[in-house]
Amino acid sequence: MPEVIFPGPEGRLEGRYHPQKEKDAPIAIILHPHPQFGGTMNNKVVYNLHYTFHKMGFTVLRFNFRGVGRSQGEYDQGVGELSDAASALDYLQSMNQNAKHCWVAGFSFGAWIGMQLLMRRPEITGFISVSPPANMYDFSFLAPCPSSGLIINGAADRVAPPKDTQTLVGKLHEQKGITVTHEEMEGAGHFFEEPHMQPMLDHVETYVRRRLTETSR
Repeated sequence: MPEVIFPGPEGRLEGRYHPQKEKDAPIAIILHPHPQFGGTMNNKVVYNLHYTFHKMGFTVLRFNFRGVGRSQGEYDQGVGELSDAASALDYLQSMNQNAKHCWVAGFSFGAWIGMQLLMRRPEITGFISVSPPANMYDFSFLAPCPSSGLIINGAADRVAPPKDTQTLVGKLHEQKGITVTHEEMEGAGHFFEEPHMQPMLDHVETYVRRRLTETSR
């Protein structure tokens, strides 16, 4: 997979870009967990989400937030990281100007950043939020949530307790015209350690394929 370096707000950002042959293939960016707790674009959940989207026919980009790996800059409490994500989406769109659909997927901290990006970019048609840390970050900006998506978490998550995720989903369900699908996986923790990783990816794939089928009718 080609390594890419593209411009970010604080210097270069390092990514992995995996294109499709079709010029109008849908596009997706994948956002990694917290930079100060070892989160990188090579996190297992992020890596596997990347390849799951590519297998479904998406051109995919995952990248390191500022200060991680070869990406320049320093951790910025989520503010700069949101700008990094916007720059990554700009880069991906510039390479794929005929893309029919645009998705964002994030894990943990990356799910929080992804949901904020969703609010800023009306062209995003779907989202995947894996283990959103609703106990640590304020998600009240999702008012209203601009597009439908999937929130998936583990029932045994000790980092982001399920009750906080359930509260978040409950608020999002109150909105018209938007369907937020929620999957809570029995026995799975925050990081979807084996044997829970593949079932989680299967849920994601089933959801995304259904959405793509609906929009192609």
